[in-house]
Amino acid sequence: MDRSDRAPTGLGRRGRRLSDEETAQRMLEAAMAMISRTGLTVSLDHLSFEDVIREADVARSAVYRRWPYKDLFFSELVTELARAAIPSTADTEAIIGLIKRVVGEHRDRLDTSQGRHALLVELFRQAALQDFQALYGSAEWRTYLALHATFLSLGEGGLRERIQEILARSEHGFITRVAMAWEHIATLFGYRLRAELGSTFETVATLVSATARGLILMALSTPDLADHRVQAQPFGATTSADWSLPALGIAGIAVAFLEPDPTIDWDSQRVAAVQEAVNSLTMPPP
Repeated sequence: MDRSDRAPTGLGRRGRRLSDEETAQRMLEAAMAMISRTGLTVSLDHLSFEDVIREADVARSAVYRRWPYKDLFFSELVTELARAAIPSTADTEAIIGLIKRVVGEHRDRLDTSQGRHALLVELFRQAALQDFQALYGSAEWRTYLALHATFLSLGEGGLRERIQEILARSEHGFITRVAMAWEHIATLFGYRLRAELGSTFETVATLVSATARGLILMALSTPDLADHRVQAQPFGATTSADWSLPALGIAGIAVAFLEPDPTIDWDSQRVAAVQEAVNSLTMPPP
């Protein structure tokens, strides 16, 4: 039989011998793809080195030439995961759709101070639950949270310091994006930070993020928390409704830190301008 008629082998599919750098890249990409499907656990024990080699479709000899011990591979993998771990904020399109829907259903509330406050509370009630449900079901977020626990288990030294530095940069970028979104919404509805708290929107974003993450971690082991609701009328809401734990926590932070801006004159032109702004709403770029 001519060689060209034989069934293709793995080496045949690759077509050529991969360089060490190409082998390394394919191994890391394969492992990260495997983790992205399920999320990272606190350790990497669930990830089989041999399974990664098979999924990457690379030669074992090339892999062991690059990483004589699998621990060396996992150290490099953790670094790559940390670099890629840029947590997404809420689905911008979904949030904008929610704002437009809620404001559209309650346009009359923009006419009074009490109505605007109730409208903002209702937005937080619905948006907090929507964000929580999206993050709770996200393998990306489970990986990001697990990385913070994983790097603490690393021995003292360069690798641990490198992972901590990478995660710190990622965290700063995430908090900045959340803070920009909160400031954008607060300004739109005529609210400002309470001066006596001496805080910034980054402070608010940090507390909101900590609340959401804590509830996500708790709900992973206690799923009932994700579905828990209370019938309530808190924070100046004008009607009673089902409140989730994320909504109670995050709306509570909003009410504690935000107040109506007294310098804004809510005349008919202002109300019309806000309605128009909501209709054409876009969030700040990341």
